[in-house]
Amino acid sequence: MAMGIEVLFGRDPALRREIEGSRDMLCRMAYAWCHDRALADDLAQAAVEKGLRASAQLRDPARLRAWLLQILANCLRDHLREARDFVDIEVIEESMAADGATPEESRVDAELVARVRLAVAGLPLAQRQVVTLVDLEELSYTEAAEALGIPIGTVMSRLCRARRALREALEPVAKDALGLRLRSVK
Repeated sequence: MAMGIEVLFGRDPALRREIEGSRDMLCRMAYAWCHDRALADDLAQAAVEKGLRASAQLRDPARLRAWLLQILANCLRDHLREARDFVDIEVIEESMAADGATPEESRVDAELVARVRLAVAGLPLAQRQVVTLVDLEELSYTEAAEALGIPIGTVMSRLCRARRALREALEPVAKDALGLRLRSVK
């Protein structure tokens, strides 16, 4: 009698595809948290592998994203615990050439993106995790709390402090470079 690997390990093939399809999102989140592309790739891969191995433990498939992000947060925690001397790597500027944009517009855009990334990178890890989950990945406070294994009140207070710090860091830049006032997010 031939049994497939999925049957042996109790994995639903559709769930397996969803977990594997979440790798890009996990990699983006890991990069937002650690600012090291190689480490982010490793963390995302580890989270996918752990998610596949533990897929039978997922009680509510609708909570898959929060569940995987919780696994990713645990992978990062484990890495930090092992490394003990974690140092953020400076943000590498990416080319921001847009269709029809002038070289000057591209340069201004690239500088702004670099400053925003630098400001986010300057946040403490706990605040960086919350702001990236809620403001970039658009998780609810409940999902972010579940993903990080913290109370929802902690999510809200960390998010408030992170947004305030980002506003203070970026408002002078926006006023000087663009003549704009930053709007409040959410």
